[in-house]
Order: sequence, then structure tokens, then C-alpha cells
Amino acid sequence: MNAQVIALDRLLDERRVWKGQALTAPSGAQPTEHVTLDAVLPGGGWPEGALSEILLSAPGLGELRLLWPTLARLSQAGERLALVAPPFLPYAPAWQAAGIVLQHLEIIRARGEDALWAAEQCLRSGSCGAVLCWPGQASDRALRRLQVAAETGQTLGFAYRPANAAHNPSPAALRLLLEGPAQVRVLKCRGGLAPARAIVL
Repeated sequence: MNAQVIALDRLLDERRVWKGQALTAPSGAQPTEHVTLDAVLPGGGWPEGALSEILLSAPGLGELRLLWPTLARLSQAGERLALVAPPFLPYAPAWQAAGIVLQHLEIIRARGEDALWAAEQCLRSGSCGAVLCWPGQASDRALRRLQVAAETGQTLGFAYRPANAAHNPSPAALRLLLEGPAQVRVLKCRGGLAPARAIVL
């Protein structure tokens, strides 16, 4: 038994075993403005310079309302918001009522690979406060490119994807499953453990 303890101590001293305490919550997060969600996310909000995935079974579950407080704050600070290939034409009065400054809202129409390329360029440029895209059944490679682009441009990236994508691994720093208009389940959060229960917003 002593030999095993000594061997483990030696591995720890040589830093060949990670003890877990070295992992710290990500610094720099944008508050979601949803108190219960901020309370469980590492850093207290959306991870900056990273891709966040929002998975949903069907459009219209409140997926835009989830982001509107953050987008309103960014646009009011003069930051550009890019919507790449949204599935529906955004209803301007609703966005304006949510506090978003429409002069800072850009809509990019593209399809397939062109939409992924456009989202990647917007994220990488660092000229946007946030980039929203709808990549659908994107490959792991495409998602990784979006994640790297968000890191490079230090931009908030959001990818809306179908709920069945939850079964596949993802390079996104944060993955949320929208279960209803005001209910979210955290599937993955870099820098912390995902809570076992869904969060009511």
C-alpha cells in the first residue's frame, strides 16, 4: 500500500497527473441577463471569444429571446450584430422592442458552405460584438472552424442547431438545449460542470 501512495505522490510531484484544482472558470464572460442561467455558467455568462450552441427541437421556442438582452446591451454600446442566414426574416419591430439598435444589425443572406464561410469571416474579423448563425447539420470540422474563428476575433458566436445534434460531440465552449420557451438545459460548459437539472429562466 505504501509503495502505491509513494508512486502516486511521485506522479503528482512530477505533474504527470492532473488534480483538477488547476482548472479555473473562464475569465471574461458576457452576462446572459437571465439570473438563474448566469448563476450556473462558469464566469457568469456567455463565454467570450467562443462559440455557444443553442439546440432546439423546432423554431419558435424563444431562442431569440434567450439572446436579446445580451444583443441589446451590445448594440446599445455600438457593437455590430451579424445574423448569418437566419431561417426567417427578422421582424424588426420585435427586435427594436427588445432594445436592439437596428442600425447595428446586419443580416447576411447565404446558403450552405457560403453561410458557414460568412459566419467564420464575421467571427474572425473581430468587427462584430456577436455573430448568430444557423448551420444545421454542420460537420465537426465546420464547427471547429467557427470556434477557432470566435477565439481569433474574440467575438461571441452563437450557432442555432437541431436538438438531435446533442448526440454528437462539439467543439463549442457552451451547449444549451432549449426545452421550452423558458426552460434551458446546460449540456456542456467549458470550465465547469453542467448542472443535472434544467434551468427555468
